[in-house]
Amino acid sequence: MTDVFKPTEVSQVEEAVRWALGNDKAFEVVGTGSKRALGRPSQTDMTLDLSGLSGVMLYEPDELVLSARAGTPLAEIEKLLDDNNQQLDFEPMDYGLLLGQEAGQGTIGGTLAVNLSGPRRIKAGAARDHFLGATVVTGRGETVKTGGRVVKNVTGYDLCKVLAGSWGTLAAMTDVTIKVLPKPETEATVVVEGLDDAQACAAMAAALGSSCDVSAAAHLPDHVASYFDGLPHPEASTVLRLEGVAPSVTHRTNTLLKLMRLFGAAVALDETNSKALWRSVRQVAPFAIETARARPLWRISTAPAQAHKLVDLVTPAAQMFYDWGGGLVWVAMPFENEADAGSIRRAVAEIGGHATLVRAPVSLRASVDVFQPQEPGLAALSKRVKDSFDPKGVLNPGRMWAGV
Repeated sequence: MTDVFKPTEVSQVEEAVRWALGNDKAFEVVGTGSKRALGRPSQTDMTLDLSGLSGVMLYEPDELVLSARAGTPLAEIEKLLDDNNQQLDFEPMDYGLLLGQEAGQGTIGGTLAVNLSGPRRIKAGAARDHFLGATVVTGRGETVKTGGRVVKNVTGYDLCKVLAGSWGTLAAMTDVTIKVLPKPETEATVVVEGLDDAQACAAMAAALGSSCDVSAAAHLPDHVASYFDGLPHPEASTVLRLEGVAPSVTHRTNTLLKLMRLFGAAVALDETNSKALWRSVRQVAPFAIETARARPLWRISTAPAQAHKLVDLVTPAAQMFYDWGGGLVWVAMPFENEADAGSIRRAVAEIGGHATLVRAPVSLRASVDVFQPQEPGLAALSKRVKDSFDPKGVLNPGRMWAGV
C-alpha cells in the first residue's frame, strides 16, 4: 500500500482501516488537506485521503435536506444551495487564506469534523446543530450509520454530535446528511463607531438582548478596522447584522439605530456593504493577509461579558477582534514564532472559556497545547470515547491531545 490511500468507495475505506489494524499502522485522515495545519502535527504512518468520495447524492430543497459524500467540496455545495436560494445557516468560515492556502478548498466532511461556524453562530448554532446523519468507518474497521434525513431522528446516543468537532480522531466520515435553510431576502448592518472594547461588549449585549433579532454581532477595534470591507470609516466599529424580509429588516434597523445611539454615533449599511463586511469577519480578514500569516493566531471562546478583559491580560502588543457578541475573540500575537501560550492560558483561566492555537509553526504546535488542556475527569472521558471508537489509535492519533 502506498503512503497515500485515496478510496473512491466506502468499502475501500473499511478495507484500508482493517489493513492498518492488521499492520499496526496509523492514518492521517484528510479531505483536501485544507485544514492540515490546524491541530497538533500528524503522528501517523500514512494518509487516508477522502477527497475521492465526492458528489451530492440527494438534495431535496422542499424538505431542506442534502446528502453528500464527505469529500465533496464545500464550495460546490454552497453553489448548489445558492442556485436554489438556500444556504448553510451555520455560515462556515474558510480557513484557507488564514493558513496560507487558496480559499475554497475545504470539504463538507472536514467542515463537520472540525465543527465549523461563522458569525451567525449566535443565532443558528454551529455545524453540529445542522448535522442530521452520517455513514462512517470507525477505527475498528466497522461501517456504522447514524442519524437520518429529518431533525427528530435520534433514539439513544446522537453520534453526529460526538463526531462533529472530533477532528477525525473517532471515525472516517464517508457520507453526511445536513439540514439547509432558505436564504434571507435581504440584510442590513448597524455600525456604532468609536467605542472601546468594554463599551462595545455592553452595546452588543444590549443589541442581542433586544427584540431586533440580531443575527451577528462583532467589534472591530481601531487597529484592525481598516482590514474589513464595507465600513464607512476605518475606525473602531461595533457591527450588528439584521436579516430577513425587507419590511422587517427596515423596521428592526430603525429600532436598533435608536437603541445604539445611546452608546455612540450609529449608522446603517445597505445590503451590499453589509455582505462585504460580514464576509471579511467570517474570513478573519486582518489576520489572513500575507504579512500577518507568520504571526501565531489564537481563537478564544469565553463569556461575552468577560471578553473585553483580554486586552489587559494578554501580551499588550497583541491584535484582536471580537465576534459572536464577544463570545469569540481572535488574537494575533505580535511576534513570529512566539505563541506566548502561558499568557493566553493564564488569561483564559481568569475570565473562563477555552483557547485554541489556530496557526503556528509545526515546532510550536508540537511543543505547546494546541487545544485547551482538559481536566483529569474530562481527559479520562475523552480517552474512553476514543478507545470505544478507535482502540488501537488508527485514526489521527494525537491530533487533539497527546495520547488520544
